[in-house]
Amino acid sequence: MKHTLVALAVLGLGASGAYAQEVVKLGTAAPLTGTQAHLGKDIENGVRLAIEEYNAKGVTLGGKKVRFEVQAEDDQADPKTATTVAQRLADSGVKGVIGHLNSGASIPASRIYNEAGLPQVSPASTNPKLTQQGFKGAFRTIANDVQQGQAIGRYAATKLGKRIALIDDRTAYGQGLADEVDKAVKAAGGTLTGREFTSDKATDFLAILTRIKAQNPDVIVYSGMDTQGGPMLKQIKQLGITAKFITGDGGCTGEIAKLAGDAIGANAFCTQPGLPLDKMPGGKDFNARFKKRFNTDVQIYAPYSYDATAAIIEAMKAANSSDPAKYGPFISKVHFPGVIGTVAFDAKGDIKDGAVTVYQFKAGKWEAVQ
Repeated sequence: MKHTLVALAVLGLGASGAYAQEVVKLGTAAPLTGTQAHLGKDIENGVRLAIEEYNAKGVTLGGKKVRFEVQAEDDQADPKTATTVAQRLADSGVKGVIGHLNSGASIPASRIYNEAGLPQVSPASTNPKLTQQGFKGAFRTIANDVQQGQAIGRYAATKLGKRIALIDDRTAYGQGLADEVDKAVKAAGGTLTGREFTSDKATDFLAILTRIKAQNPDVIVYSGMDTQGGPMLKQIKQLGITAKFITGDGGCTGEIAKLAGDAIGANAFCTQPGLPLDKMPGGKDFNARFKKRFNTDVQIYAPYSYDATAAIIEAMKAANSSDPAKYGPFISKVHFPGVIGTVAFDAKGDIKDGAVTVYQFKAGKWEAVQ
C-alpha cells in the first residue's frame, strides 16, 4: 500500500511539473485616466491582444512553457508620475516594458529602465531624444518627429499656403515636433508668421489665437494632443479665422472631431506616422480581431503596441530566454511581418523605413490624402 501511495505521489508530481507554466510579466505604461486615457487604453489593449494571442499559440523558453501576463500602470501623461511608474515596474519584476504614450513620460522613464536593464519599446513616443540617449534597450515602433515634422512642414508650405503660424503645447512631444516643423517650413520656402505656446492642460486659446488672427496666416500648425486641438478648432471658428489647420499624430484622432463638433471640416488636416490602418499589411485583420475582443475601434496606437509587444516576445524566442540581459540584444535583430509592416530597428532603435501619412477631414472622418 505504501509503495502504491508513493508511486501515485511521484506520478502526481510528474504530472504537475509537466503542466506547470512559468509566468513572464511584461509592463505597459500610459495615461489610463484623465483627458488622454482613450489613447493610453488603446496602447494597453494592443499589448493585451498580443499577449493573449501568443499565449494561445504557446511559447516555450528554456525548455519551459511560459504564460505572459501584463502589468498596466497609469502614468497620467505626467513626467514625474512616469518615473514613479517606471520604478514600480522595475521593482515588480517585469521582463520588459511597452510604453509610454507621451515623449515627456518616455524620456525620463527610459533612464530608470536603462538602469534596471529593462528593454523599453515605445509604440507612440516620437521625440527623437528617446533613442538618442545611447540606451541600448530603448526602441520605438513608430516614426520619429524628425520624419513627421518634415512631413507637416513640407505639406503645409507646399500644399496649404506659404504663411504659417505655429503653436505648440511645450511638452517634449509638442515642442520637439514644432521645432522640426519650423525647420521644414523654411526649407520648403514658407514663412513663419509667429510661434505661440500653450500647455497640455489648457482649454482657453483665445489670447494666442487673437494674436495669430492679426498675422493673417494661411495655415495654423498645432503641435500637441487632441484634447487641446478640439477646443482650439472651436475657438478658431469663434474668432472667424479662415486659415487651414494641421496637427500631428497627437491630434489625428476621432476624439478631436468629437471635441471640435461643427468647427472641424475640410480645412483640417493631420499626420500620423505609419500607414492608414486599412493600408497596413495586417491592418484589416487586426482591426477585426481588436474590435471583437474589446468592442471598440482602434484609436491610433494599438497596432504599434501590438507589434512592440511582439518584438519583445520574438526577441525572447530568439534568445530562448525571458532574461532581459539575454534577450535584450536580440531586439535590435528582430525582423518579422507585423501589423504595421516589417518590424525591424536601426542602430539607434528607431523603426526602419518609418512612413508618415497626411489626412484630411472629410465627411465626418479622417481620409488619407498623401
